[in-house]
Amino acid sequence: MWGYFYGWYFKCQSDTQTLAVIPAVHRTGKRQTCSIQFITDGDVWTAEFPGNLFHRTGRDISIGENQFSKGGIQLNMRTPELTVCGRLNFGPLSPLKYDIMGPFAFVPFLECRHSVWSMKHTVDGRVCINGHDYIFRDACGYWEGDRGHSFPKEYAWTQCCFCGGSLMLSVADIPIAGFHFTGIIGIVLWQGHEYRMATYLGARAVRIQNGRLRIVQGNLDLEVCILKTSGNSLKAPAKGNMTRTICESVSGTVFYRFRKNGEVLFAFKTESASFEYEYPF
Repeated sequence: MWGYFYGWYFKCQSDTQTLAVIPAVHRTGKRQTCSIQFITDGDVWTAEFPGNLFHRTGRDISIGENQFSKGGIQLNMRTPELTVCGRLNFGPLSPLKYDIMGPFAFVPFLECRHSVWSMKHTVDGRVCINGHDYIFRDACGYWEGDRGHSFPKEYAWTQCCFCGGSLMLSVADIPIAGFHFTGIIGIVLWQGHEYRMATYLGARAVRIQNGRLRIVQGNLDLEVCILKTSGNSLKAPAKGNMTRTICESVSGTVFYRFRKNGEVLFAFKTESASFEYEYPF
């Protein structure tokens, strides 16, 4: 019998530092464990905890003395390899108009279901990891989550907060009842407008190759080009177990271009993009 996982992804991004915090609970059979992963520009750490330390009330969760909610994150842990303490406060969230999964939210037996809780919010506070401070003052935050039993075998994901907006794109091989298709979910938040690109709205991938993605949907056209592929090894679920290793860059170099009706709404290169690219290069 396949297991289950439920995880959150909190990203905090300033002009000089980026920190992602990933609390999760995972269950295989009768065994439940939980973990918190930390990703920075150059390092990744994982702290594992007994399953009975995980508690959830709505969207608020806690793992031991570590608390996660729409208002922010409180961290306090000490292991032989990792000491973390600090507090991050979130400003008002920017939720989506409706579930990013659309009608696929009601399809049973999917490997993984995605949620986006906030496309962009402010972050203020300080976190100390093994003696190194990560300080955020009026910085940008992003919050999403995943649940299911496994990450897709092949997929690409990217997220970036930038001046005037924020974006998230996920493209993945989706198996259902013996068939496979390329599933797409993406949001571009630009100057107060929400542009949604998704399979259920007619989006299609016209390119997935060598770190390049191009998604077209009606009069919308989003291009992503990963320019620097270095990253950190991160634990990911496979049938509920956190046994898969993927590579994530929390602040990589990516070029984005977004067009509507052939007009370029924005095009820029940034060194503050997060991405996972689990397709062959």
